[in-house]
Amino acid sequence: MRKTFVHILWGGLFTIIGLLVVAFVAVWNGWVGYMPDMYELQHPIEKYASFVYSADGKQLGTWSKDNRVYVEYNNLSPHLVHALVATEDERFYEHSGIDFIALARAVVKRGILGQTSAGGGSTITQQLAKQLYSEKAHSTVERLMQKPIEWIIAVKLEKNFTKEEIIAMYLNHFDFLHNAVGIKSAAETYFGKEPKHLTLDESAMLIGMCKNPSMYNPVKFRQRSIERRNVVLSQMVKSKYISQAECDEASSKSLESMKFKPIDRNQGFAFYFRDYVRDYMMAKKPVKSDYPSWNQRQYVLDSANWAEDPLYGWCNKHFKKNGDPYSVYNDGLRVYTTIDTRMQKYAEEAVYDDLSRRLQPAFRNDLAHKPYAPFTAKLSKAQIKTIMNSAVRRSHRYKVMKKAGASVEEIRKAFYTPVKMTVFTYNGEKEMTMSPIDSIKYYKSFLRASLVSIDPKTGHVLAYVGGQDYEHFQYDMAFVGRRQVGSTIKPYLYALAMENGSTPCTTILNQARSYNGFRPRGSKSMLGANVTLKWGLTTSNNNVSAYLIDQAGPAAFVDMLRKFGIYNPDIIPDYSLCLGSCDITVGEMCGAYTAFVNHGQRAAPIFVTKIEDSKGNTLATFSPRMYEVISAESSYKMLELLKSVVDRGTGRSLKGIAGIHGDVGGKTGTTNRNSDCWFMGVTPQLVTGCWVGGEERDIHFDSMAFGQGAKAALPIVGKFLRKVYSDSSLDYSASVKFDVPKDFDSCEKKDDVVNGDEIDEIYY
Repeated sequence: MRKTFVHILWGGLFTIIGLLVVAFVAVWNGWVGYMPDMYELQHPIEKYASFVYSADGKQLGTWSKDNRVYVEYNNLSPHLVHALVATEDERFYEHSGIDFIALARAVVKRGILGQTSAGGGSTITQQLAKQLYSEKAHSTVERLMQKPIEWIIAVKLEKNFTKEEIIAMYLNHFDFLHNAVGIKSAAETYFGKEPKHLTLDESAMLIGMCKNPSMYNPVKFRQRSIERRNVVLSQMVKSKYISQAECDEASSKSLESMKFKPIDRNQGFAFYFRDYVRDYMMAKKPVKSDYPSWNQRQYVLDSANWAEDPLYGWCNKHFKKNGDPYSVYNDGLRVYTTIDTRMQKYAEEAVYDDLSRRLQPAFRNDLAHKPYAPFTAKLSKAQIKTIMNSAVRRSHRYKVMKKAGASVEEIRKAFYTPVKMTVFTYNGEKEMTMSPIDSIKYYKSFLRASLVSIDPKTGHVLAYVGGQDYEHFQYDMAFVGRRQVGSTIKPYLYALAMENGSTPCTTILNQARSYNGFRPRGSKSMLGANVTLKWGLTTSNNNVSAYLIDQAGPAAFVDMLRKFGIYNPDIIPDYSLCLGSCDITVGEMCGAYTAFVNHGQRAAPIFVTKIEDSKGNTLATFSPRMYEVISAESSYKMLELLKSVVDRGTGRSLKGIAGIHGDVGGKTGTTNRNSDCWFMGVTPQLVTGCWVGGEERDIHFDSMAFGQGAKAALPIVGKFLRKVYSDSSLDYSASVKFDVPKDFDSCEKKDDVVNGDEIDEIYY
């Protein structure tokens, strides 16, 4: 009987051991619960935020969903490391992931004796394992097995990483609240400094939060945070990292050194550009069914970008070793862009200063005479009601209330009830009391503007301004928003004429006539006379443009626009195209105009030159993409025409504003009712485009005093160029000539007489 009992005991013991071994093997191999694969264990956290750099070596900003930026171990303050080890895992350097002594103590004191202050048995490595992988547990079995899983993951982490790397990972991953994820963000948020510069008391305060960041939040619970900090300091004395005197000195300090400033997710430089490139790189392969019926145009445009531009959707075209696509949020990429911070600064200043000091005050005076401001007086109440209802439905407030089940009457009441809000002004943000419906009108009363400048030889985008203020006007009017381009489209039409054998001195009869029902209106200057094509573009004459599109055919003109890189599928063969009735972005226009400067070769806009991984390995490089549009001879003729526009025509004020003594050409553009004001400028080294207008096409100047390209957009380009050419650190000269053969004869007539007034471009 006794032998049988002993055998049973031994059998039970071996069974238990066997079951434990089986369970261990099952957990180790991921048969039970979640167990990361080898790649994931060797790369438990990527280098988090991607850094965006300018062409002149400056950091433009970062891309990160939670503000986590990786910092290496050697950039941590020793106080941080000592405080963490002393407080969370005093035998950290002695175990291999599991501290059996601490575990046994926790079982006896906490589990058996019920001493809640006895401390836990989790090591720093176990805590890291929990932070990294606890969210992977979804089923009840996985949650029951959570502790054993954490132990095994901790052992595997210790096997793959040094102690220093584990500490760095722990601190980089921990969430310190207030968008301060990771020690780098935490040091910046709470103390305004780098982690390596944190003092003893500052380090102890942050490590104290690791026990429970909400409970020991120094912003909400200052005294509680100080008490916890002092506990950490006492532990550091116990572990012999600091002396009692150092502890006493640090413990006596208040939190005066804390400079709490939550990180602004929009901090950095070139906001519109960074957002555009981020979305551009993260784009997925276009699938037609993913696009609503009203936005099939975007499907066509995205499909063209996916096929032709290696940067578009780069993250989803390239994969890491584990088969996952890259992410700008988690993979710590280093993205080197074409932006020059000096030129970007000048572009932003030109847009902001001209709007705030010149155009907006003039527009404010204009609004005072409009009964339905900010809308043009030519709109009816019914039309305004339609526009405003559409704006309300697009607002965040409406979407939230609608989702919550609010009735139409409740929503209407909310939109007409005055509330306190902080609004944008050119003198800084201001707190005002107004109803949400009035705030919509308030923001619509601001003119908008965008500017893009490109190197015509490479296509490098050097300056990119999508609006005057990113925080309050986030819609990008540089490469996203499309507006009617007016007469800035005419150079493409004239280029088609040059390709078909015309020259600047080709003469035609300037007459007003109808073409298949299309009859342009404009200036009566030189009406009935034979005029040259040079005169036609210089004065932006609509009769000449109508004649040219009739000669070539609207379909041929659409084909030419495609060659210039304007892929908008909404553009259909129509006579009104000769006056710019189609919608195009400023960026597309700049890319197209490079063909005039670059011997007929169009340089597609380039945003990024190189992408590296977090270790500095090059993942991709991007070279200029050139497309032949017109012959070199035609490009020389077009330069002569564009120069004439600036020398004697609608763009004649540019040279004085920009301070340019060398060659410069351009084209102004003004659309129906002054809704859109454009200027495209070309120099031997830069192609720069600018658009000015309202958020809605029915918000604009009603007179030509400011409501034309020559008065609204041209001065902004001129001010930008003056700043660029005045900067000796930039390799640009205001005296450079276009690269045209000296013996080239463009048939120029020296006795041309032109009327340089801007034409009111009204078309049917």
